[in-house]
Amino acid sequence: MPNECSERMLPHRSVVVKRGDDPRPSVMDMNRRTLIATIGGAVLAAFSPFTGRAAGQSAFSFGLTPVFLDSDIELLNELQSYLSDAMGLPVTLVKRRTYQEITALLLSGELDAAWICGFPFVQHADKLALVAVPLYRQQPLYQSYIIVPADRAIAGWEELKGDIHAFSDPDSNSGYLVTAALLAEHNQSPAKFFAKTFFTYGHRNVIRAVASGLAHSGSVDGYVWDVMSVREPDLVSRTKVLRHSELLGFPPIACLRSRHDSEEIGRLTDALVSIAGNPHGVKILTMLQLDGFAVEPESTFSGIAANYALVQLKGG
Repeated sequence: MPNECSERMLPHRSVVVKRGDDPRPSVMDMNRRTLIATIGGAVLAAFSPFTGRAAGQSAFSFGLTPVFLDSDIELLNELQSYLSDAMGLPVTLVKRRTYQEITALLLSGELDAAWICGFPFVQHADKLALVAVPLYRQQPLYQSYIIVPADRAIAGWEELKGDIHAFSDPDSNSGYLVTAALLAEHNQSPAKFFAKTFFTYGHRNVIRAVASGLAHSGSVDGYVWDVMSVREPDLVSRTKVLRHSELLGFPPIACLRSRHDSEEIGRLTDALVSIAGNPHGVKILTMLQLDGFAVEPESTFSGIAANYALVQLKGG
């Protein structure tokens, strides 16, 4: 969620690869030195193992997905402390490696709220309600980028045909859906257009994959790429943006519709909306490079919903 300081190097991990038209993923093992193995999920899951209200815990459970830019323990501590103080009750942060895991916990009621992606929000629009949306560059919007190596001579996205392409997550708007919708608009699909695709389960890892040559191109959260271009210029400078998408709804904070009018969700909304006026909150926003949070209409995510409908229609 958006994301956002530094991921740690972790042990060897496998990544999912899709080959040709086969809709079922296969597994490609990567060597320890491969940059794609720098996934922070294990660290983040260990930071706050899930013990939700179903287990009798009174703390407010707040989930974080890989849309959240960084695995920095200081940031997580600051966020947990701020929310606890502002809401007047203990808050437990719950982190998982994939969007699907956090979304499942949210839908089952085991989380009170979560910072998710716009894609799962529109997928489950009948069950989920908006709590607040981050403001990036004073707007509740961001873009998806298609990136390629900085030295690649290429004029347009059409020349990516036959690439090995890195996606972030199958439930990511910027890291999958936007590119899938672009291809669907031209009667293509990722499986048919690219020679191979794989999921890195982290936008930073997409950048690393393209920068290292593990992938010829990648789909990435533009907010993450922009932030990293300032914080890790040596890495990001080895890539360049080939295509900017239209502006789309920034990854939101959501809760179950059945809980939207509860006192606790009201406290969370107030805590997020007022964060820019609190010195502690300003520190968190500075770390995230966000301007604040706002209550926004669900129509903010209509562009993502349209892309989802297009991909479903075309079977992408």
